[in-house]
Amino acid sequence: MIVIKCSKCKNKIFKYKKIGKGKVLKCFKDRITRNYDCVVDNDFLKCTCGNIIGSDEGNYYKMNKDNFTYTGRKIKR
Repeated sequence: MIVIKCSKCKNKIFKYKKIGKGKVLKCFKDRITRNYDCVVDNDFLKCTCGNIIGSDEGNYYKMNKDNFTYTGRKIKR
């Protein structure tokens, strides 16, 4: 499990179940286990401070790598 945080205000956005190696480029909606301060507005995933974290692409969010940080452990396959 990893926790996605806003890089601007350091608030928690959501808790995500990351599977496999690699960077966090897509976050699938069915793997999000807990939503903290996530706002979906006009197909954009935003923090409460207004920072755009990613864009809604249907069943996943395409993440902007400069606008978030994450902590936690990835699950190996």
